[in-house]
Amino acid sequence: MELKDAVAVVTGANRGLGRHLALQLIEHGAKVYAAARRPETVDLPGAIPLRLDVTDEDSVRAAARLAPDTTLLVNNAGIFTPTPLVGGDPDAVRLEMETNFYGPLAVTRAFAPVIEGNGGGAVLNVLSVLSWFHPAGLGAYSAAKTASWAMTDAVREELAPRGIAVTALHVGYMDTDMAAHIPAEQKADPAGVAALALDGLAAGLTEVLADDITRQVKQNLAAAPAAA
Repeated sequence: MELKDAVAVVTGANRGLGRHLALQLIEHGAKVYAAARRPETVDLPGAIPLRLDVTDEDSVRAAARLAPDTTLLVNNAGIFTPTPLVGGDPDAVRLEMETNFYGPLAVTRAFAPVIEGNGGGAVLNVLSVLSWFHPAGLGAYSAAKTASWAMTDAVREELAPRGIAVTALHVGYMDTDMAAHIPAEQKADPAGVAALALDGLAAGLTEVLADDITRQVKQNLAAAPAAA
């Protein structure tokens, strides 16, 4: 996809990776709707703040009406809770699924007709190495991201005939507020991750693996299963 002159909606664009993605899209020459639950927190020069709560379908539909020229959707907004699936708070498990699976699905459903009507374009879904690696203490997040990986693959096939490409970004911990508790040496630079993601999007890749740990885990998927 040509990023120059694209019209992008970036969810969760007020901080972290989303802010870097929005900023770099602007630098590439794109028009950017910087979407956030609280658009007043968007401070990116050149971006158009857009109110969007991925867990509120009325908000999602309103955002699609307010950004009728969209050709690129970046599903970045999400949450992270260290919630196990059996012993954890069931409300936290549901919130992970509502935000990290149903949220991007709802946004994609709302914006797909818009992108198609503008001649086609692309969707970038921000996923995780935990789509493939499932530690018990992060079971809720892993389950939601795994579901989003499956959704991304299915939606790619569904939207291709409508002229919409779908790219998955998989990444481990990044140096953002979400991973503030993780040692710095274990975290990727979100600016670098954003650059890799946009390069992959421009090249038409279906999948971008943004760091060494993600590439290693993906490679190990083909290994023989360990004994229980």
